[in-house]
Amino acid sequence: MKKGATWFNVTSIALGFAFLYLPIIILVIYSFNDSKLVTVWGGWTTKWYAAFFQDGPFMTAAWLTVRIGAVSATIATILGTLAAIVLVRMGRFPGRTLFSGMAYAPLVMPEVITGLSLLLLFVAVGVSRGFWTITLAHVTLTMCFAAVVVQSRLITFDTSIEEAAQDLGCRPFKAFFLITLPIIAPAVISAWMLAFTLSLDDLVIASFTTGAGANTLPMRIYSSVRLGVSPEINAACTLMIAVVAVGVIFVSIMTKRAEAERLRAERLAAQG
Repeated sequence: MKKGATWFNVTSIALGFAFLYLPIIILVIYSFNDSKLVTVWGGWTTKWYAAFFQDGPFMTAAWLTVRIGAVSATIATILGTLAAIVLVRMGRFPGRTLFSGMAYAPLVMPEVITGLSLLLLFVAVGVSRGFWTITLAHVTLTMCFAAVVVQSRLITFDTSIEEAAQDLGCRPFKAFFLITLPIIAPAVISAWMLAFTLSLDDLVIASFTTGAGANTLPMRIYSSVRLGVSPEINAACTLMIAVVAVGVIFVSIMTKRAEAERLRAERLAAQG
């Protein structure tokens, strides 16, 4: 019974991973297809990557997407960290339930509703849509994810270290930047990377909040796909996958190093 259950678990996991990652692998392989027909294999080539980098509209959209992702992720991480600190450190205060609900609402809110609401807001205020409206929309979308990541680290944070620094004369504001922030830095970095990835991938909200001449790379890819999938689009998607994969690996390495340094510091403090 146990052996059968094991084979069932292995088969279920294998089918699940195949369902998730096999289409991505096929996309990456066909980005090196020498044929212009996506369904016909014509040999290996890298000319579609060169064509992507020589395509002005695609490169403009890619650069805009990276800038929006970096700016929105930075703002969202700062605001999400502050929201997590309030929810973990401030205890019970009037309006906590409302604040918590508003902070986490984008987690369960359909993107269509979020995008339409922000569009109506920008139209009512009279803001011209473009780079900053998309950035603000992505901050609204990703801030809650950053708050969840940082909050999960703050819940397990040993406040006695911070209290010891304050007992030695360190002000609370300075103690946060010298003690707390370096310890929770892996969570903050992970929150930034998650926010950047979500911004890089977003299509629905960006479509509602964009203006003339402000097309992100997902929007550019979507508009091109409606005319037919080309190997150049496969190359663009493969580059997006590569950027996200490199970012995830980098954050994972930084997190492991920071955790190892923290454990080493705790062992030294216990021995001292």
